[in-house]
Amino acid sequence: CTGNGICKCRVCECFPNFTGSACDCSLDTTPCMASNGQICNGRGTCECGTCNCTDPKFQGPTCEMCQTCLGVCAEHKDCVQCRAFEKGEKKETCTQECMHFNMTRVESRDKLPQPGQPDPLSHCKEKDVDDCWFYFTYSVNSNGEANVHVVE
Repeated sequence: CTGNGICKCRVCECFPNFTGSACDCSLDTTPCMASNGQICNGRGTCECGTCNCTDPKFQGPTCEMCQTCLGVCAEHKDCVQCRAFEKGEKKETCTQECMHFNMTRVESRDKLPQPGQPDPLSHCKEKDVDDCWFYFTYSVNSNGEANVHVVE
């Protein structure tokens, strides 16, 4: 009974907060809690302590990452631009407004983190104030820390 119950007559009797034929399904919803205080960000169901995202646009451990939403790239463009290149809309207010993520510079686009890592990842291509393209990725790890990788 995976340590979460007692086997009686070849049937698991589960301890409180566990269910399933092998007591392998936790009823604890804490791991499903999104940063806004909602279970699975209101975009999924918590099954056995894991979010099952019902809105296909959202993914990640608490259904908070949306790769196709405009938000991520557009929202962080000005801060990435001022932190990495010291220019753009927030150049003057950069240290006050743009210190909410860890930033790593990489030499080329193929050095950017690639999909398939545990943290959901957004690849961004934005234009800077000089009408040049710049590339970065934005991800949030399981501790809620935002990480940006930007191409020099």
